[in-house]
Amino acid sequence: MSGLVVAVILGFAYLAYDVALSRGARLPGGDLRTLFVALYGVVVLASGSIVTWLVVPQPAGSGTTVVRSPWSAALGLFAAVPIAWLVMVVIVQVLRPLLVDA
Repeated sequence: MSGLVVAVILGFAYLAYDVALSRGARLPGGDLRTLFVALYGVVVLASGSIVTWLVVPQPAGSGTTVVRSPWSAALGLFAAVPIAWLVMVVIVQVLRPLLVDA
């Protein structure tokens, strides 16, 4: 869920930036869409991995000690990959044409 929330927030930020550039806005730094998408991917994957590592402990059996495992982080990373991809596809392929062509 954390990866989805971060992906949606950053996706809408990218959409606003992309629409502004396509409508002729002159923003500082020029066209940084490629850098934004690269950072989007890194942030979504990292947040999914870190939050899952914090939330999903390793099974403790009969003990009460909470142990974190790198496998929890990997689970979050692998879950965040399709989330990041699908959110960006919806932003670019569905929402952007509605706003730019309108």
